Amino acid sequence: MLLVADVGNTETTLGLADGETIVAHWRVTTDAGRTPDELHLLLHGLLRAAGMGDAKLSGAAIGSVVPGLTATLAEAASRLTGSPAVIVDAKSPLGITLAVDEPMTVGADRIINTLAASRLHRRDCIVVDLGTATTYDCITKDGVFLGGVIQPGVRTSAETLFRRTSKLPATELVAPQKVIGTRTEECIRAGVVFGAADSVTGIVGRIKAAWPGSEVPLVIATGGLAGEIAPHCPVIERIDPDLTLHGLRLAYGLLAKR
Repeated sequence: MLLVADVGNTETTLGLADGETIVAHWRVTTDAGRTPDELHLLLHGLLRAAGMGDAKLSGAAIGSVVPGLTATLAEAASRLTGSPAVIVDAKSPLGITLAVDEPMTVGADRIINTLAASRLHRRDCIVVDLGTATTYDCITKDGVFLGGVIQPGVRTSAETLFRRTSKLPATELVAPQKVIGTRTEECIRAGVVFGAADSVTGIVGRIKAAWPGSEVPLVIATGGLAGEIAPHCPVIERIDPDLTLHGLRLAYGLLAKR
C-alpha cells in the first residue's frame, strides 16, 4: 500500500492507496511546528487506529502548499515506509503542461488535480476544490492546466464574519432546512452555505462561457467542504473528495522509478 499526503494550509489529508483504491483517509490539522518524531507517531497512530498498523507500505507521495512542513513530513513518512518519499511539485515530470504565465507558482494541489482529472476522466474538466481557498482548476483532457480562479474559502470567509461581529455566534457550516431563517444561527448558515453555492455556480458559469474549444467541461467538486457545498450547486456534476489523493498515487507511479 501507498501512503499519500495532501498538505493544505489548514488541513492535511492523508490516505492509503491499495492499487487504484483509496482504502482509508484522515484529515488532520496542518501544523508546521511538528517535528519528524511527532509526525511519525501521528502516522503510526492513525494506521494502528484503522487496524492497519502492520500494513506493508511500499512508499509515500506528498503534495504540499506549506513549504515549512514538506521536508519534515517527508522524513517521517520515509521512516515509516523505509524509502524516500516522492514530493510532487511544479518541477515534477508528470506529463502535464502548466500553460500559465508563472508555472512555478502553481500550487502542488492544483498540479496534482490536473494529473488526476486528465488521467481519470479523459475529458476537459473544471475542478472546484473547496478548501482553505476555493480554487477552480481549468484542465483539458490532454493534461493542460489552463489556469483558473482563486477565491476566499468558505470557512475563511465565515471566520472573518464571526471574528468581526461580536454578537453573531460561530456555527457549523451545514445548510439549514430553508433559506429564510427565523433564528440568527439559521440565517448565518443560509448566508454562508447558500452564498458559497451560488458563488460557485456563478463562477463556473463564467468559466464555461470563456472555455476554449467546443467541448463542454465536466465539473468536479473536491476538497474538505465539497460534501457540504456541492449538493447545493446545480453545476457540479460529480463529487470526488479523494481526487487529489488519486492524483498523488498516479504521480507516485510516474515518479518513484525515475
